[in-house]
Amino acid sequence: MMRGLAIVACLLSCTGALAGCDLSMTEQRKLATYAPSTLWTDGTSARPLPDHVVAQGDVRRAAAEKTPPPVTTALLARGRERFDIFCAPCHGLAGDGDGIIVAHGFPAPPSYHADRLLAAPAQHFYSVITGGYGAMYSYADRIDPHDRWAIAAYIRALQLSRHATVAQVPDAAENIR
Repeated sequence: MMRGLAIVACLLSCTGALAGCDLSMTEQRKLATYAPSTLWTDGTSARPLPDHVVAQGDVRRAAAEKTPPPVTTALLARGRERFDIFCAPCHGLAGDGDGIIVAHGFPAPPSYHADRLLAAPAQHFYSVITGGYGAMYSYADRIDPHDRWAIAAYIRALQLSRHATVAQVPDAAENIR
């Protein structure tokens, strides 16, 4: 009985002693970002990047930005989904520049069916999504490169659908009847 009490008392004292230890990383000695330091001869705590450094994934991302994927039904479906989420509030579901945001007083974006945008390459739409244009801000941090290409392909499909003739669509005559 006494031995059991001694073990319990020992465990409680060890637990109490360990509970007092604070191994918090916030209390470690460290250099604050951009704070002066005597560690380096130039007096800064931050070190410049070495020459020719490329961030992880930048080469792959740059290749994805230059080369559009092949246009498939799946790509167009993804483009429509992303367009409806990110673009339609301003540009409208048909791309006429009459989205719900415009109805609430925001400046109307140009219609995708204007001659200037009908003649623009798909890269133009990709670049505008990436970097923004006019009142439109950049979506580069919200839409990944593959989805930007999908949206550009869907915009092109919207444009073609507005100006297509029955002769340009195979089997359209049979489907209309």
